[in-house]
Amino acid sequence: MRGWCRSPFRSPAEWVGLVAFALAAGLLCLHPFLSMFPLAGFLLCCLVAPLLPGSGFFGPVISRGRPEKNAVALTFDDGPDPETTPLLLELLARYQAPATFFVNGNKAARFPKIMRQLLAHGHSVGNHTYTHDNFIMLKSHGALLGEMVHTQEVLAPFGIIPHAFRPPVGVVSPRLAGVLRQTGMYAVNFSRRAGDRGNRRVRGIAGRILRRLRAGDIIMLHDTRPHGQGQLGPWLDEVEQVLVGIGERRLQVVSLAELIDRPVMSVRETVAQSPRHDRFGG
Repeated sequence: MRGWCRSPFRSPAEWVGLVAFALAAGLLCLHPFLSMFPLAGFLLCCLVAPLLPGSGFFGPVISRGRPEKNAVALTFDDGPDPETTPLLLELLARYQAPATFFVNGNKAARFPKIMRQLLAHGHSVGNHTYTHDNFIMLKSHGALLGEMVHTQEVLAPFGIIPHAFRPPVGVVSPRLAGVLRQTGMYAVNFSRRAGDRGNRRVRGIAGRILRRLRAGDIIMLHDTRPHGQGQLGPWLDEVEQVLVGIGERRLQVVSLAELIDRPVMSVRETVAQSPRHDRFGG
């Protein structure tokens, strides 16, 4: 599956680095200036890779699902939000569309009622750090670990254990793979996004998502309140157009877990599961 690092021992970044240094050493014998080129190429890869959501350069990242399922998965980032998430849940229920919510731990702690609502509707939950620090991948191993573990601790009282982690803004770094191993999670990014800048750019969301949409896509949207007066209605209309457009393209909306054949979260046995949760999967 595209987006996975296939080597169980070294990331592509490590292999490219080894090759770059070997080439640099060989070229050094010919001319010191030539040895700079493979090292500069490796540095360029390291600078560009974090900005590519589907890149597994620094470690395994899932960015697409199985295309043979003829389906796509919906994901929503940065919630929950008391103004938008309940309305979104109603819309998804009308279309019987499952979704995965990559939540921020601080918002999940502030709005427990909404967390219970989205779980009762049968949707799954992923970890999206505690504070959504856009620069967390540039900070220390301990800082990233703390953000992820704190969110897991916040979500535990809801009876769930998320296994899927989405980095803020989809940016990855060399330290992410180690933290994922330490926490027992895996990284999920996306293959289709709306370019909505966190719902600051609502107009045209549906068109940007549906353009070149194909089977296996993981769609990334936001369930934060739109910026600007009177944008809540237009935002809901855009999300509904996405749902309608998926059907018009003869694609199904399935749970992220079904699309990637991997559990997104576990539910503790002591927490009762609703029939919708069983149907959508986790």
